[in-house]
Amino acid sequence: MKSNFIKYLFFVVVIVIVGVAIYMIYKDDSQNKNNSSDQTTTQSNSIITDLRMEIVSYDSINPLISNNRNVQEITKLVFEPLISLDENYKLQACLATEWAKSGDTSYIVKLRNNVRWHDGTAFTAQDVKYTIDTLKQISSIYNYNVQHITSVDIIDEHSVRINLDTVIPFFEYNLIFPIVSNNYFSGQDIQNTEKNNAPIGTGMYRIESNSESTIVLKKNNNWWNVSQKNAKVETINVNKYSSMGEAYNAFKLGNVDILTTENINIEENIGTIGYNKKEYYGREHDFIALNTSDNFLSRSEVRKAISYSIDKSGIVTSVFGGKYYTADNPLDYGNWTFDSASSSMGYNPDQAKQVLIDAGWTYKYGNWQKVENYKTIRLNINLTVDADNWAQSATADLIKTNLENTGIHVTISKLSHERYKTALDNRTYGMIIAGTNSSLSPSLVTYFGTGNLANYQNEEANNLLNELISITDEGKIKENTNKLIEIYKNEVPYISLYFNKVNVIYSTSLVGEVKPNQYNIFYGIENWYRR
Repeated sequence: MKSNFIKYLFFVVVIVIVGVAIYMIYKDDSQNKNNSSDQTTTQSNSIITDLRMEIVSYDSINPLISNNRNVQEITKLVFEPLISLDENYKLQACLATEWAKSGDTSYIVKLRNNVRWHDGTAFTAQDVKYTIDTLKQISSIYNYNVQHITSVDIIDEHSVRINLDTVIPFFEYNLIFPIVSNNYFSGQDIQNTEKNNAPIGTGMYRIESNSESTIVLKKNNNWWNVSQKNAKVETINVNKYSSMGEAYNAFKLGNVDILTTENINIEENIGTIGYNKKEYYGREHDFIALNTSDNFLSRSEVRKAISYSIDKSGIVTSVFGGKYYTADNPLDYGNWTFDSASSSMGYNPDQAKQVLIDAGWTYKYGNWQKVENYKTIRLNINLTVDADNWAQSATADLIKTNLENTGIHVTISKLSHERYKTALDNRTYGMIIAGTNSSLSPSLVTYFGTGNLANYQNEEANNLLNELISITDEGKIKENTNKLIEIYKNEVPYISLYFNKVNVIYSTSLVGEVKPNQYNIFYGIENWYRR
């Protein structure tokens, strides 16, 4: 009996020990789960809902009268256009829901009927008419957008007819300017009124205050855009600086979360570590126009040989330290109409020589020459550049070296800015390096239309341009545009050289995808926050 009692006691002790062990393990596990939950809560609570930005050399927060790039960027969060552009420069409904041609020179635009200004008043057709009429009367960066608008007719509270003085290809792309409130500015001189200190918009953020040092934007909780109105960032503090140097220092000190710069040597100002950077194509497109009225440049084989001879990558490396983008055509900055396949002839000096040989040219005594009408002609090209433009001058020197390595002789005319402009206007050049701000629309009229810089005439190109004026089918627009790019490539009336780069630099504490383009740097801002 005593032996059995000891056995029972032993079993009881073992069971108690096991029970205590199980309890302790469960307790530790519960604590770990609670700790994990606490950590998750802490991380969630660590979301910082304010953002710091910058404006350098502030002039006005009213986008219609401001000439400041930072203002134009930031006010896209406050003011909205009739039509906006997406990341690939495709038209997107904004304050307008529909738009259509009602004739060769008129457009009907339907407006949203659920939009409120930041002061609670309703957005109506009168605001659209007021904005356009105002832009036609004042000096603004948006004058170009409205220069061909003759009048705006109010059809009803949420419909307008916009009348033009001529046919404008892709005119809808001109309607991307910000709309301002008629009631707010009524009776005011919009260029001088104190109301420009904190004007109202219809956008995601409203201007709460505007002091000497800071503009404060607050989230608009009554925004019409339900799909994006739950932005995490509640407040945006826009600090004003007198120079980019001050802005760079503020960024390094952690007082600015995001800024935009075209400075190709930005690393010299802020270093190379401790921040993120996104590059995107700027609007500056430099190219060579080849005057097809010139004796030599009227020949397609000569134009092709020149294109094959130019080392664009070498030029970008030598002139810009590799900090520009080489360009294949005017639309390869990311426009939705252009297929990604390269439209460049490519750098191929051997092919350049073969093209000339196939066309009957012979390389003798240091010259490409050809007998025509019992007379020997020797290939020599003139290249005109603006001597006051250092990049053009340096590029011209490299192009001359490229072409002479292929045996094509080049004479460079480096003209003063005024003489260069005269040559450009009168088309008195063989080749000329020119630059333009690339269009946000897919229009190629600049390159193929009447009076183009290459004096280029092509019946197929004319037909394609004429079709693009009237068609609205996206597939057909893309098809015609790519046919024009093929002509640009194969006929070589122009040789695209490079686009500038723009940098968006932002703090490593900024969470969310930054995907800027020429039109807007704030795509996806509704998902941004700081931590």
